[in-house]
Amino acid sequence: MIKPRDKAPELTIKLVNDTTWKLSEQSPENFTMVLFYRGKHCPVCKSQLEELQKKLDKFTQRGVSVIAISSDTEDVAKATYKDWDISDIPLGYGLPIEEAREWGLFISEGIKEEPKHFTEPGLFLITPEQTVYWESLQSMPFGRPSFNDVLGGIDYILKADYPARGEA
Repeated sequence: MIKPRDKAPELTIKLVNDTTWKLSEQSPENFTMVLFYRGKHCPVCKSQLEELQKKLDKFTQRGVSVIAISSDTEDVAKATYKDWDISDIPLGYGLPIEEAREWGLFISEGIKEEPKHFTEPGLFLITPEQTVYWESLQSMPFGRPSFNDVLGGIDYILKADYPARGEA
């Protein structure tokens, strides 16, 4: 289990624009927000990512860079990018289940039309030094933090120089 203030696991992921994204190469002003989503099969993920698209400028204004990642295959991820209204969100794919476990993500076995295995949702704020500041993990598709709450939290964190919590 990763705790706040721990070094985040290295993360190297392919993006749908045929580039590679590395956590260790990120240099945000304040945070990198890594959003792990279940995949194209998930209508709640579609709503969440499309909501993120609408609020992306608000994160950027706060010095937060964003990436969304799933364990979907390249073809499925590229279809997701094309079919969902998420044109400005860097979209990563092919997250190995073993790496997802390193992040503490819950893993589900597919039912019906779902992939054989996939990650349940997780949201991480990572500092420019690559330490975990904030994490929210779900074992179900429901009950994810609202982006308004996350933005409000970031505002408070930056104003009050609030330390990462949950490390003890």
